[in-house]
Amino acid sequence: MELTSDALVNSLLALGAAALVTTLWLWPRLARQRPLPVLGRIGLLTVTQVSVVAVLALTVNNSFGFYTSWDDLLSPGSAKLALTSNENHKGGAPASDEPIQPTTEGGLETITDLPKGPPEEVGKVESVRVTGKETGLSDQMFVYLPPEYFDPKFALIRFPVLVSIAGFPGTTLNLVKELPVLHTAAELQKSGKMPPTIVVMARPTVAPPRNTECVDVPDGPRAETWFTKDLPEALRTAYRTGRSAASWSVFGYSTGGSCALRLAMRFPNVYSSAVGLHGDYKVKEDQFTGGSLFGDDDALAQQSDLNWRLKNLPAPALSLLVVSSRKEGDFDQTLQFVDHAQQVAAANPQFKVDSLYLDDGGHNFDSWTRELPSSLEWIGGRLG
Repeated sequence: MELTSDALVNSLLALGAAALVTTLWLWPRLARQRPLPVLGRIGLLTVTQVSVVAVLALTVNNSFGFYTSWDDLLSPGSAKLALTSNENHKGGAPASDEPIQPTTEGGLETITDLPKGPPEEVGKVESVRVTGKETGLSDQMFVYLPPEYFDPKFALIRFPVLVSIAGFPGTTLNLVKELPVLHTAAELQKSGKMPPTIVVMARPTVAPPRNTECVDVPDGPRAETWFTKDLPEALRTAYRTGRSAASWSVFGYSTGGSCALRLAMRFPNVYSSAVGLHGDYKVKEDQFTGGSLFGDDDALAQQSDLNWRLKNLPAPALSLLVVSSRKEGDFDQTLQFVDHAQQVAAANPQFKVDSLYLDDGGHNFDSWTRELPSSLEWIGGRLG
């Protein structure tokens, strides 16, 4: 059973319940102070407590996404390709050395309301494992292909791409289950408010359980290169994606929102638009990042400070949407960034910044779900 599957949690719940009933039934028979009865009591208590603790641990893990597979848990950062047969969307036979391969990871089978029907009518969602040639990093993610992708009339068309990034800690599944990115994007495309778009759902944690904030860590995981080089190149080899930055956008919430804004600001030649929901504008370093992500290199840290970039570097050819809540704890920092960005944009027409604020709501899925439709519709208006 997969680490994140409901079947594993339910099995352990059943084991714990059975152990509790067995303990209540056998306890009087094990009341003697002899070695075997004492060992029996210890064994029963151990099984019961381990089952309960395991259920709690799995529940927390499934909610926050510290580990998404047994490979993540037992061998962090060393997950291997899952090689199985796969539909090849570019023609020809699948090759085992391709950077994108199908996988059963991620828990997609637990979602009961996925689009049902022929792909040319409802589209298709795939669970894949992507392996980067440049960084050597490998991670599981979901890819949504719109119905038009399978329509023979569009066989020669390349589709725009939206890379959506979850928060930390969080699994890729959060972009389907907790925040309905998949369903909202599909509905907007169906209603014509968003062009037919390939939606890629990923997590920021490419080296679990460390939070790399989507930056290249000196002598460590190169998460920024993963999102700006490895992932786009891998997607282009497997799917009919647009080639220019105008066809690529990046979206995220919380840590994923910080990543989205930073990746686009630093690499406008990869992503021409970005939306950040309740993100930060400077890389935060704490116990989850394992301390400093840049070591003693202050110049490197400055490059990832978005306010510093606005003040010291030419404005990029880029469109940004900054989304937050007026009740967010650091809302003043958002106002400061947007105000400065709009001043820069006034003198640089190729740089555009919009903002969207909720009057209430916090740093949670309820707020992000309310902000999602407008955010994706904004992206739809800017994808080439």
